[in-house]
Amino acid sequence: MRKILNISFFVILISNQILAQGFYNHVWLTGNNPFAGFPNGRIVFDSTSYMHTPEMRKMSFWGTEATICDAQGNFLMSSNGIWIANANNDTMLNGSGLNPNGITSNWAFGLPMTSNNVLIPFPDDTTKFVLFHHTATANGPSFTANELYYSVINIALDNGLGGIVQKNVIALNDTMSWGIGCCKHANGRDWWIFMIKHNSSIVNVLLFTPTGIATITQQQLNVPIAWFSSSQIGISNDGDKLSYVVYEQNTLNSSVIIADFDRCSGILSNDTSILITQNQYLWGLTFSPSDDFIYTCSSSNIFQIDTDSLTVDTVASYDGFISPPGQTCCATSFFNMYLAANAKIYITSGSSVQHLHEMNYPDSAGIACDVQQHAIDLGSYLHLRAVPNHPNYNLGPVVGSVCDTLSIGIAEQGHDFRFGISPNPTNDGNIKLVYLLPQNNPGVFEVYDLTGRMVYKMDLPPWSTLQFIQLPMLSNGVYTCVIKSGFERVGKKLVVMR
Repeated sequence: MRKILNISFFVILISNQILAQGFYNHVWLTGNNPFAGFPNGRIVFDSTSYMHTPEMRKMSFWGTEATICDAQGNFLMSSNGIWIANANNDTMLNGSGLNPNGITSNWAFGLPMTSNNVLIPFPDDTTKFVLFHHTATANGPSFTANELYYSVINIALDNGLGGIVQKNVIALNDTMSWGIGCCKHANGRDWWIFMIKHNSSIVNVLLFTPTGIATITQQQLNVPIAWFSSSQIGISNDGDKLSYVVYEQNTLNSSVIIADFDRCSGILSNDTSILITQNQYLWGLTFSPSDDFIYTCSSSNIFQIDTDSLTVDTVASYDGFISPPGQTCCATSFFNMYLAANAKIYITSGSSVQHLHEMNYPDSAGIACDVQQHAIDLGSYLHLRAVPNHPNYNLGPVVGSVCDTLSIGIAEQGHDFRFGISPNPTNDGNIKLVYLLPQNNPGVFEVYDLTGRMVYKMDLPPWSTLQFIQLPMLSNGVYTCVIKSGFERVGKKLVVMR
């Protein structure tokens, strides 16, 4: 029977496996300017909004981007496929020389490929992270990736800035299309890694465990072959579906492939192909927060696919906007897509431009998803293609399944909300709230004074993990802060000292 935590007292139980979860996807580094003295930028997301600030930074991004934060949302590292930068945006210890290949040196300021690196926490070791990465054999998306590499980072090295302890380990040799997909295993610890075999309908599925690559399988799907592919590989937020795009060389059709995925066995099934458009190449792809829809785009159109009915709707068409304004270049069209921590989708362009597109309600059908073209002005600098490749880091074990063998499920103890408040004490009522809601469930945050009177309340959407909150003017004293979700709750004391 599940316990319900009482707000008057509570015990927080944290294991190494629980610490492997966190709030890793809250930073997007923007900008492709590699020259000293010119700013790039940073977008920090909370669960409802974002803050964009310019910054001077050595690393630029031309298509490939991996970033990761720690369990409190503090930025740790990034990679553009050429090197790895630490939290200070300097070269991490032993962080240069990624992707040894003749083509890599042609792109000193960042690889141009889509979604071809991803950072994940190392299974069962909270001091380590893994970067999966690849390059190409020549310029252009019709050229394959022949190796999938991984590199291991120990974040405890160099006074907490991290260092590379294994680099360019070959996980797989094959002829592969660009792009890496990633999903948590049903045990809540290990990771599934996906790459599509070039000019085929085969998916390479790798399992990464505490001992490294444990299994590699090739699974043949009954769908069109993936040729000339440079697409994001989408994994549903619940981990139950895989999706990618294919361009058919003979028919010039562009289709989206959807297959069911078993996080326990690693088996793909019920694969189907959905024709999206002809004579247009599809670039970006992502699921909506609820997994009700898949979005993909050509340079000129954004398409929405209903994952139940498999019907397709065009929800936006490029409006001709040129960025920067007043210039003859460049078209602020559509390229890659990013489902951010605030549950909105952001779309980049295929050229170096000053603006990003924003989709405000991706769980709404049709044009109600509200695509606002060139809605975000990045200022005086430019951004090209790149979005972070962030899997669902918080996807937990399938409790009670045959794969839930690690005892990291929390059914018998009540849900561990990973609840944190900072600063505590607070002197101005501005607080940072971090938490982990039960999977796909909404919550509520409440504040009570010593008399039990509620003085503040805020709804927490199901996708959320972090909020920046301005509390009302409260008198000095001790307050009880509570997060509730369904029948679960957790409490924490907050001290106000003005």
